[in-house]
Amino acid sequence: MECVGPTSVVFDQTLCEYNFGPTHPMSPVRVDLTMRLAEELGVLELIKLVDAPVATDEQIATVHDQGLIDAVTRAGATPGYEDASRGLGTEDDPVFADMHLASAHVVGATLEAFRQVWSGESLHSVNIAGGLHHAMPEKASGFCIYNDVAVGIKQLLADGAERVAYVDIDVHHGDGVEKIFWDDPRVLTVSLHETGQMLFPGTGFPSDTGGPGAEGTAVNVALPPGTSDAGWLRAFHAVVPPVLREFAPEVLVTQHGCDSHMNDPLAHMMLSIDGQRAAYLALHELAHEVAGGRWVVTGGGGYSIVDVVPRAWAHLLAIAAGRPLDPALATPPRWRAYVTEVLGATAPHRMTDGRTPAYRDWSAGYDPEAWLDRAINATRTEVFPLHGLDPLP
Repeated sequence: MECVGPTSVVFDQTLCEYNFGPTHPMSPVRVDLTMRLAEELGVLELIKLVDAPVATDEQIATVHDQGLIDAVTRAGATPGYEDASRGLGTEDDPVFADMHLASAHVVGATLEAFRQVWSGESLHSVNIAGGLHHAMPEKASGFCIYNDVAVGIKQLLADGAERVAYVDIDVHHGDGVEKIFWDDPRVLTVSLHETGQMLFPGTGFPSDTGGPGAEGTAVNVALPPGTSDAGWLRAFHAVVPPVLREFAPEVLVTQHGCDSHMNDPLAHMMLSIDGQRAAYLALHELAHEVAGGRWVVTGGGGYSIVDVVPRAWAHLLAIAAGRPLDPALATPPRWRAYVTEVLGATAPHRMTDGRTPAYRDWSAGYDPEAWLDRAINATRTEVFPLHGLDPLP
C-alpha cells in the first residue's frame, strides 16, 4: 500500500547524544548508521525531515515523578553520581554528562512525531531514536531514562484522543508503557516478546490483561526462545489484527525494537531482516485499516549495530514513506565504506537475509504440543473474550 499522505521523520544529529558510553550495548551509532543508510538509499528524499525539539520538564512530568527528573538532572551534572532507587548509575543505565538534556531530547522528538500525526501535518511520523519503553514513572530501567512513548500517548489523550493503540514488537516486554496505562481503558497496549521466563524484564504474561475497568486493554504474547519468522508472524497475525480491529484506535503507535533478530546478542529469538520487514509492512497496512493511516513510529532495542539495526530500520523508514525497498537491493558502497572507516567493521552487502517470510494462519488450527501454539492460544483465551472475540481458531 502506498502512503496516502506525507510522512515525516523527526531527527537531528544531536539525538545521538543519548550515549551511555563506548562499552554499552545501546550505542547511538546504530541511529547514525540507520539514517546514513536511508539517505544513501534515497529514502530520506521521500520523507519530510523535521527538527527534534527538547521536551520541557512539565511535559516529562505528565508521566514521570519530579524526583526522577531531579535525579537525572543532578546525575548529568555530577560525575560518579548514583541513585539505585531511581535506576541511575546501574549497569543498564550508567550516568553520563547532560543525560537529562539528551533524554529530554528523545522525548521531545517523539512528542513532535505525535504532534505531526494528530495535527494532520503528517499521516505517518517516525522518531527512530525513540521507543524507550522500559522507563517507569519513578525510575529509569533497561537502557531507558524517560518513557518517550508514554509521554506522547499522554499528550494525545490530553489533546482529545479517545482510543490509542500501542503495539510493541521489541524482543523485550513493553513493561513501562503497559504499567503507565494499566488502568486506562482508552489505551490498548499490545506486546509480542520473548517470554519473561527467559528474558528481562521478566513480565508480560497472557494473564496480564489490564487493571479494573480496563480489562483486555493489555495484551501480551509471550513467545518461546528460538521463535523464527514463521512462528513470530503466525503469533502476530493470530492476535494483533483482531484486537486492533475491535478496539478501533484513532492513532496507531508502534515500537520497533529489532532485537528479535537471530544475530542480536541480548536475546534468543531467530527472526531475519525479512521477517521483521514483513511485520513492518503488516503494521503499515493495519494503520491504514484501523486508524485512518494515523501512524506514529519509534525505534527501540537492537544491539547488532552494523548487521541488523541499520538495515531493519531503513526498511521501516521506506515502508513509512510508502515506498518499500526491494529486499534484494545492494547496500550502497559509500555506506559500507563509512562503516569500515568508523567502526573497522564489514557491513552487509544486501538489504536481505535471503529469507522468504511465510507462516501458517491460525485459522488452520493449532498444535497443543507446540510451545508456540500454546503461547498464542493462552493470549487469545485470556484476551479475546474481553473484546467480544472468539478465542477459538
